[in-house]
Amino acid sequence: MADDIDQLARRYRALAARLGGLGFISPGSLVRRYTYCGKPGCRCQADPPRPHGPYYQLTRKVAGKTVTRRLTGAQAARYAEWIANQRELRRTVAEMQEISRQAGELIMGKDTTTI
Repeated sequence: MADDIDQLARRYRALAARLGGLGFISPGSLVRRYTYCGKPGCRCQADPPRPHGPYYQLTRKVAGKTVTRRLTGAQAARYAEWIANQRELRRTVAEMQEISRQAGELIMGKDTTTI
């Protein structure tokens, strides 16, 4: 049992170290949009059509409300990294919770999921 706890502790510490390497985080999602204006003679009405854009939008919740912001391409690239970091944070914390649950079962000597 001690070996199992030690192995779980090593995995847990490795995950904790991974968290330290994450950069900025941000919730939300990014979309890249193209639009058609409908003006006669515009390039978006040509054959083949060439839509306007791309336009980047960040959507997230702020104080319980959905907020959308238009971003430049450079800003969108930065936010894409931050959103990926947020997802990695959530995955890592979930894995840490699972390791903690397993350690708890070993220490308690029973299934702790029913407590």
